[in-house]
Amino acid sequence: MSVEVTKLPSGLSIVTDSMPHLETASLGVWVGAGSRDERPDEHGISHLLEHMAFKGTKRRSARQIAEEIEAVGGDLNAATSVETTAYYARVLKADVPLALDVLSDILSEPAFDADELQREQNVIVQEIGATEDNPSDLVFDRLQETAFPKQPIGRSILGTPETVRSFGPNKLRTYLDRNYRAPDMVVAAAGAVNHAAIVEDVKRHFGKFAEPQAPKPEPATFGGGTRVEARELEQVHLALALQGLGVRDPELYSLLVFTNVLGGGMSSRLFQEVREKRGLCYSIHSFHVPFSDTGMFGLYAGTDETDAPELMRVVIEEIRSATETLDEAEVNRAKAQMKAGLLMALESSGARAEQIARQMLIYGRPIPLAEIVAKVDGVTVDSARAAGRSLIRRGKPAIAALGPGTRLESTAAIAESLRAA
Repeated sequence: MSVEVTKLPSGLSIVTDSMPHLETASLGVWVGAGSRDERPDEHGISHLLEHMAFKGTKRRSARQIAEEIEAVGGDLNAATSVETTAYYARVLKADVPLALDVLSDILSEPAFDADELQREQNVIVQEIGATEDNPSDLVFDRLQETAFPKQPIGRSILGTPETVRSFGPNKLRTYLDRNYRAPDMVVAAAGAVNHAAIVEDVKRHFGKFAEPQAPKPEPATFGGGTRVEARELEQVHLALALQGLGVRDPELYSLLVFTNVLGGGMSSRLFQEVREKRGLCYSIHSFHVPFSDTGMFGLYAGTDETDAPELMRVVIEEIRSATETLDEAEVNRAKAQMKAGLLMALESSGARAEQIARQMLIYGRPIPLAEIVAKVDGVTVDSARAAGRSLIRRGKPAIAALGPGTRLESTAAIAESLRAA
């Protein structure tokens, strides 16, 4: 792996990872701003801005943006998360300059045409409706809201129909000017790339982004609590969260191993006990999402209304048991899965570009694979157990439940008992 980094005087970082055996390149712009950076009257504006970036610039119409990339066989896309927004492309190596030109154009000179804005607002309102119709997605929005109440980090990335429709071109420009600044931006590329050539193109195209660093979002506070919502569904959808760890926490990898042992795959404790032995659900898994200053451990299961209380009792028992009985074979299996996942990701230029971009935003430098593997290998049975114990002692859980019947409240009450562990 050959990673090179250049930081421009403006503060904008350029990082590339050369993969000489490829004929294509994945590249993009990662901005350290997402839904968490929204003010109270901006709920959903990060995601709307991501959509509007493709809807025309001073030089290109929305159609021209799509056609120029697709005419060379490439593709263009974007994604908004809680703390970042990414705009990226994949093209043949000869077309990297074109992709950089288009990416810089959509970010530095967006037109924000009123008609295009209205159409895209309608599209996003439909997207919100689709989420409302999908309980396995909606329950995670409810969980995030419950875990981080009355905070930007706890709000849905999509916004609400009312907030999305309220934004005009000036509001979008204000948000963009406040948050899209060179010190908070990374241009990353992987595959058939030439670092020096990309640096020169970035210098030429991204000169507009020269403002000082954007303001930091407010610190997050994990609240916890219960959100129960009765709905006419075939299943009960259950999600539980506990306060996790931030991306720089030294205990993060121990918690990730604990999370993997508990519900990270078909060999995990929850899958084996809840699904394989008891047949209480089809799907169950645990996860951990780290943010810059906090994190969220969570688990999800979908089950029949009558089985929900028993499922939750078994889940609580398994979490408690893992903090004391998790063994070396389980830890080694989890570590092997994590390392395999890291190595498999390196086979994709898109995954490599995203990885080094996020590392630059979080740590200010690309992290060598050997350094990450060493952190995984450093996890022991004792440290994984300790991470689990700290997890359940950190505060009350957040519970979200969607579905039919009268047992949601009692199921949530069982989940709340984890606090007494």
